[in-house]
Amino acid sequence: MTSTVLELNVDMEEVLEALERNEEVPVFYRGQLKGVIVPIRTKKKFISKDHPTFGMWADDPRSVEEIMAELRKPRYGDL
Repeated sequence: MTSTVLELNVDMEEVLEALERNEEVPVFYRGQLKGVIVPIRTKKKFISKDHPTFGMWADDPRSVEEIMAELRKPRYGDL
């Protein structure tokens, strides 16, 4: 997709759709290329099992309910 400065104002939805498809959108002004709108490509799919804390309590014999009860108790619960 290519766009002019006027089309950016009128057809912004089409420009955004092109960016969703990871397309670069060149922008022309009076027939000359002035710039390129580039989509952000840093999106990564998050995979929870790749997180460093995943499975950190795998060897803990307590149940999930017991662990959560201990974590949620007030800090002065041992007094």
